[in-house]
Amino acid sequence: QVQLVESGGGLVQPGGSLRLSCAASGFTFSSYTMRWYRQAPGKERELVATISPTVAFRNYADSVKGRFIISRDNAKNTVYLQMNSLKPEDTAVYYCNTRMGYDYWGQGTQVTVSS
Repeated sequence: QVQLVESGGGLVQPGGSLRLSCAASGFTFSSYTMRWYRQAPGKERELVATISPTVAFRNYADSVKGRFIISRDNAKNTVYLQMNSLKPEDTAVYYCNTRMGYDYWGQGTQVTVSS
């Protein structure tokens, strides 16, 4: 079955960097668009970044443009989110997602940006 497992979250100071990873299994990873979402306490889940199967297309939320980079390694069935210049407002649980007639989600990884 489809499995998405996020890792790489943690506590970081403002201005710092983190790299999130999402290991995928149970489907043909190289054929599907992958997304990162985040959900802060008391807020709705929001789309952060999208990457097409062949990396030809990437898109970002305005709030993270120029700071976050989404990438993927189809040989490793893994999608990444490099987060730079982190701000306190980036604090959230970050989720990996793919869609094949149904949304599949990982368990999430907590990112906390605080001094």
